[in-house]
Amino acid sequence: MGEVGLQYRILPESVDIDLDSLVKEIRKVLPEGAVFKASETKPVAFGLKALHVLVVLDDKKGGADQVEAAISGVGGVQSVEIVQMGLL
Repeated sequence: MGEVGLQYRILPESVDIDLDSLVKEIRKVLPEGAVFKASETKPVAFGLKALHVLVVLDDKKGGADQVEAAISGVGGVQSVEIVQMGLL
């Protein structure tokens, strides 16, 4: 079994959301076996910034869906999408 690197693009509900606090909450809710590796903010438009998060987990069925569902449940998150996925 290998590992998969997943990069998620997370859009906050508004420009007023503190992205540092959002990162802390995302770290707390990740399912067992998912390891938070890095985060980066990138501008989207009109002051809105997207949060790009790198998560590494074992290559197992449904792992990416579990991570996406956990991040979606965090308060202040409008949307979550996988932008890049690859075996490590």
